[in-house]
Amino acid sequence: MVLLTVHFLISFSKIFLKIIYKRLNDHININNILAKEQFGFGTNSSTEIATYLMINTILSSLSNKLLDGGLFCDLHKAFLSLNHEILLSKMRFCGISGVANKSITMHLQDRYQRVLINF
Repeated sequence: MVLLTVHFLISFSKIFLKIIYKRLNDHININNILAKEQFGFGTNSSTEIATYLMINTILSSLSNKLLDGGLFCDLHKAFLSLNHEILLSKMRFCGISGVANKSITMHLQDRYQRVLINF
């Protein structure tokens, strides 16, 4: 019975997260919240496009004998270390309030992650 309950909760959680993702993504796109220079999060905004634009800019600068520079940040798994209070505050700032904010707040409340290794 416990295993069935765990699988149900995991499935429900995945469905819930997909619904929240879709609604947040729509809100972000409709309200132009992300800067056009921020890649990897939005529709038609991959890291491949970022790489192409960067190389194109460097080659253009070299052709025009200009200096060029770049700043690169790898935020892989950054969400796992994100302070939930800061995240919720930023969401309110971006206009995510009401039921959506309350649902996400409840989902993040008392959350932790652990890894079990069985030998």
